[in-house]
This record gives sequence, structure tokens and C-alpha cells, in this order.
Amino acid sequence: MASNFRIFFHRTRESLHLKLNCDFDGNSAHELINALIEHGADFYQIFIHTNGFKTIYPSGKNVLKKKFRTLQKQFGNLVFTGKYDQPMSPFYKEQLH
Repeated sequence: MASNFRIFFHRTRESLHLKLNCDFDGNSAHELINALIEHGADFYQIFIHTNGFKTIYPSGKNVLKKKFRTLQKQFGNLVFTGKYDQPMSPFYKEQLH
């Protein structure tokens, strides 16, 4: 895992917000997946805020790519927001087809 990896949680009635501060590598992606599994079950919508990404490594995207369909089925409404939502969005849309 990137040594600077941190996830901050904020909950509202129906939404979970995850703010990630990290270099997003493969290990960070696994930590994100584990956090979703541990904390995301009871929420209608989950927001993953990307403003805290410093670097997005291909290994991070690859780990999420392998797990995305399962995560989408389990959690339904995953939304990436922030400064790096553009680099992430085409990747996730690609997985929905």
C-alpha cells in the first residue's frame, strides 16, 4: 500500500462518502475495496472523492477493473467525484457494458 494512504469516512442518511488521500496503486485499490465491503452495505449511494489522489497508477486501475462488476452488483450506485473523476470515469463506464 502507498505509505501515504488514508481513507476518511463521512456518512449521511443514505450515502457514504469516502475521501481518499493517497498515491492510488494496487494496494490502495485493495484497501478501498475492503473499506467498501466493510462499510458500504447499508447505503443507497457511495461517493468516492478523488481530490486527494496524488498519482493514479495503472496497478490501482487494474485492481478495480478486475473487481468492478462485483462491486457494482453489490453496491449499485458508486460515484467518483472530484479532481480525478475524469481519469477514472471512462474506466468505470467501460466496465458497465
